[in-house]
Amino acid sequence: MSIRMDWGFVCRSRFLLAIVILLLGGAVRAHAQASCTGVSNDTQGVVTWTPQWCEEFNATTAGPPDTTVWSFDLGNGGFGNNEIETYCGPPGYSGNPSNCPSTFSTTTSNAYLDGSGHLVIQALSTGGTWFSARMKTQGLQNFQYGRIEARVQLPDTTNQGLWPAFWSLGSDINTTPWPACGETDFMEVWSPQIDNGPGPAANKTTIHTAATDGSGLQPNGTYTFPSGQANDTAFHTYGMIWSSNMQQFYIDNPLQPYYITTTSNLSSGDTWPFNAQIFLLANIAVGGTLGGTPSASTTDPALMMLDYVRQYQSQAAVPAPVLGTPPAITVTAGATTGNSTTFTPGLTANTGYVYFSCSTNAPKASCAINSSDSLNAFVTNSNAVPAETVTVSVTTTANTSAPSTTAASLTPPPFFLNSKMFVWLPITMVGFLVSVVVAPVARRPSRTCLHRCALVAGLILTGAATWSCGGGSGGGQIIPPGNNGTPPGSYTVTVYAFTESNVGSGSNSTADASVPIPLTVN
Repeated sequence: MSIRMDWGFVCRSRFLLAIVILLLGGAVRAHAQASCTGVSNDTQGVVTWTPQWCEEFNATTAGPPDTTVWSFDLGNGGFGNNEIETYCGPPGYSGNPSNCPSTFSTTTSNAYLDGSGHLVIQALSTGGTWFSARMKTQGLQNFQYGRIEARVQLPDTTNQGLWPAFWSLGSDINTTPWPACGETDFMEVWSPQIDNGPGPAANKTTIHTAATDGSGLQPNGTYTFPSGQANDTAFHTYGMIWSSNMQQFYIDNPLQPYYITTTSNLSSGDTWPFNAQIFLLANIAVGGTLGGTPSASTTDPALMMLDYVRQYQSQAAVPAPVLGTPPAITVTAGATTGNSTTFTPGLTANTGYVYFSCSTNAPKASCAINSSDSLNAFVTNSNAVPAETVTVSVTTTANTSAPSTTAASLTPPPFFLNSKMFVWLPITMVGFLVSVVVAPVARRPSRTCLHRCALVAGLILTGAATWSCGGGSGGGQIIPPGNNGTPPGSYTVTVYAFTESNVGSGSNSTADASVPIPLTVN
C-alpha cells in the first residue's frame, strides 16, 4: 500500500503549525507580562485609566507564584536594616538558602497563591528562625508613570516584630546605588511600639532620595483609617498617581490623595530620581530598624495577602490648564516686598492635581511657587472650591558698592601727604631757584623777576596738586561703583504647569502649559 504525499498540503500545514506555535508562545509571554484580561477601564473624575499590567492571582488551586513575573531576594543579610529574617523563593527557586522549604505547602511556603484569588506572603518562625519572602519585578518588568496600585490586607502589627511593605526602587539601582536611584514606599507599616509606627490603624508613605537618605523626605505621608477600619481586618487599595515631577498617594480613592510630593519639595542640592523607570517590591521584613524585636506576642504566622497589583495609564491627556495673563512684577533689586504676583489658573474640574514650577532669565535672581493648596504648596486641585491660586515670587540681588570703591577708599589723602607731592615739591623748589639765578643773568628788574619766579612756582604746584587729586590721567581717578547684583532692566519669569497625565522627561519644555510674566527690575 502506497501513500501519496501532497507536499503542498505539508508545506501549508507546516506554516499553520508555525502560526499555532507563535500564538501559543505569545500566550505564554502575555502570562509572563501579567495579563489584564478581564480588567476593565477605570474612570476617576473625567480621567479614564486603561490597565497596562495586571497581576490578578486568580489561580484556582494553591501553588507557587509565577517566576516569569516575579523574582525574589534571598538570604539573611539584613538588607541594610538589620532585619533578622531569611528570605526564601518558591521551593526549587535558584539560589534558595538550604534551610528554605524544598517542597510546596501553604503551611511552610513563604510566598504562594492560595487558590482563592490571592497571593500570600507568609512570615513564620521555624525552630527559632524567621522565614519570609521579598518579591520584586526587577529584571522582568519596569514601570514608568501612570497609576500603580495594590489591594492588600496586612497582618496584625500591634506588637513589634513585623514590617510589611509595598514599594518601589529605581530600575537603575545597579548603576546608581541606593538612595540616589530613588525609593518610593506606597505602603509601609510597623508597630506603634517602635518610633510611633502606624500599626493597624494607619499607613506611612515615604520617598527616599540621595539627600534624604534613610530618613526619607520629611514630613512623610500619614494616612489614618476611618473609625472602624484597619489595615489588618480588610483589603485596602494602596496606590500612586505618578506623572512628571509629581507623585500623588491615595488609599482606596484615587480622587482623594493624602500625600503629594514634587521635585520642588526637595532641597536645592538634591536630585529628583522619579522621572525614570522603577520596579515593584512586596515583602514582610522581620525585626530591624522599624520592625523591632519579635516576641511571643508577634503574629506568627503573619500573612500579607495581595488581591491584585496593577498599572494603569491615562487613556488621553487631561485638558491643559489655562494660565491667562498674570500681573507683571516690578521690583527694586534686592527688595523683599512687592516682588510677587498671584493668579488663578483655569483647571478643568475632576482632572486631578497640577504641579507648577518657574524660571527667570534675570541675572542673579530666582523664583519660587507657592500655591494655596493644603496638601502641597506647589500644586493646585482641580476640584477645589473656591479655585486655588498660584503666587510667584522673585528673589533678586541688591546692587551694593564693591570693597575697592567704598567711601573711605575714594577719599584723597591730605595734600602734603600725597605721594605725588614727594616728586613735585622738589621740582618746584628747583624751578624756583633756577628762576632766581637766571634773573640776574638776564639783568631784569629784580621785582619783575621775583613776580615771574613766584608765578612759575605757583603753576608747578597747581599742576602737582591737580594730578595728585586725580585730575590727570594717572591711576588715582575715582570710578563710580558698578552693578554687582541684579542689573536694572526688563526680564521674564516663566511659569510651567504639569498635569497628572504628563509623561514627559520633566523638563520645562515638556510642560502642558506655560506663561511668561513680565519682570522689571529697578
